[in-house]
Amino acid sequence: MSSNVNYLGPVSSLSVEDRANFIWRCYAHVTGAILAFAAIEVYFFESGIAERIALPMLQNWWMVLGAFILCGWGATHVAHRIESKNAQYAAFAVFVMMQALIFAPMLFIANARAPGMIESAAGVTVLGVVGLVATAMITRKDFSFLRGMMVWGFMLAMVAIIGSMIFGFHLGTWFSVAMIGFAGAAVLYDTSNIMHHYPQDKYVAASMQLFASIAMMFWYILRLFMGRD
Repeated sequence: MSSNVNYLGPVSSLSVEDRANFIWRCYAHVTGAILAFAAIEVYFFESGIAERIALPMLQNWWMVLGAFILCGWGATHVAHRIESKNAQYAAFAVFVMMQALIFAPMLFIANARAPGMIESAAGVTVLGVVGLVATAMITRKDFSFLRGMMVWGFMLAMVAIIGSMIFGFHLGTWFSVAMIGFAGAAVLYDTSNIMHHYPQDKYVAASMQLFASIAMMFWYILRLFMGRD
């Protein structure tokens, strides 16, 4: 980590005004990423790209699922280690595009099965995220202790996915429920870090991390809805 990052103290050491500006800047970036994601998906659907890529990707569904998890981890890992703002924004843009591409087949199937399912899953996701963010902000508690649990949860999820690929068992409803819980913990953890631990120049990386957690929650809520359909 560069001396610049070490010199800039965590957001908790800032004045109330600077801390508020940092937090709202993060949420503005997350909102922008969500809107960009939605716009890309609309383009994929209207152009027919979603339909064309759905079948090839669904034939390798477990690889797509693994890529979704690794994409979130890898992109945010990179964003935390690059110092150039332009490079951070580039990483964020690539990450949003990759997420939109990975989501496209599942969104296409969900829309074909039951129009309105996507909106319902998105609504549940929004309610969940708002509740978790409000919890972190109202309590002002430091949830950094969740990190160890999340590392273990990530490893167990990857073991389950790889095991399902090798042994052919189905990752059913309970896996989706567990991953929704994991994503909820990630949103709480990311919000806490935005409030307490990120250096003040890392708002792009912070936004990217929170967007990845929200995307994961939406993915598994939609997967749960599809499993019940």
